[in-house]
Amino acid sequence: MTSISTNRRLDGDREAVLVDAEWLTAHANDPIVRIVEVDVSAATYDAGHIDGAVLWNVYADLKDSDYRLADHTRIERLLSRSGIRPDSTVVFYGYAPALGFWLMKLYGHDNVRILDCSRDTWQARDLPWSISQTEPVATTYDLGDTDRNVRAVLDDVRAAIGNPAITLVDVRTDLEFRGERFWPSGGLEPGGRAGHVPTARHQPIDGLFHDDGSYRTTSELRAQFSYVDLDRVDELITYCTIGGRAATAWFVLTYLLGRSGVRVYDGSWAEWGRTAGTPVAPDALASTPR
Repeated sequence: MTSISTNRRLDGDREAVLVDAEWLTAHANDPIVRIVEVDVSAATYDAGHIDGAVLWNVYADLKDSDYRLADHTRIERLLSRSGIRPDSTVVFYGYAPALGFWLMKLYGHDNVRILDCSRDTWQARDLPWSISQTEPVATTYDLGDTDRNVRAVLDDVRAAIGNPAITLVDVRTDLEFRGERFWPSGGLEPGGRAGHVPTARHQPIDGLFHDDGSYRTTSELRAQFSYVDLDRVDELITYCTIGGRAATAWFVLTYLLGRSGVRVYDGSWAEWGRTAGTPVAPDALASTPR
């Protein structure tokens, strides 16, 4: 199989970053292809998953105890036990596939895709399915430096508040944005503060997908992000609670709509709302579209 580069960003060039069920079924057993389900617990994966897929648990594998991104060594070990090599084509699906895609791009991995349907759609179509844990042959993957062009950290977000050259984009629900809940499930966090980063633009990402879990058309996605001038070169920083929804917005803006200058604050509200001294706005603020 010939791998396809996904470094370039072409508006509407979905074949560079999305694969459909037929493609994955045909290529699932290719030695160069690795399939990864990204979820927030092992329960869904253990109940059944795409045959050959490994699990990346957001909380256990991708985050540390303070909800920050796992360190370099842990990510290297994760890639190794997932059977991923530098020349692998990695296909993500599940609860937060864009977070897996973003992580691979953060470390400069070229060939990354997202399955353009939901796991429920895959299972309903009676495609290859398994309840057995996949244990690929371990590999060696020496990661390089991270790409700061796709990542924002807490200090970057702090510096962006009120900066006209940077738009902070909060993609959580209205209740989270207004400070009525800390976690999307509805719970509050002991010692944490609910609300949003001051001057952030509120842009929920409901409506990005068709019923089968595939991404909507380019024109529909443009309408969803109508406040974003896709031709501007100023920065956008997306955030949510743990980074999954923020990575989804980044993926759509960057790879499906061709917007440059988008970064993900992967620490998101789980870090910001639990860090002493960070400013928190309790009420929705009007902002000028960028």
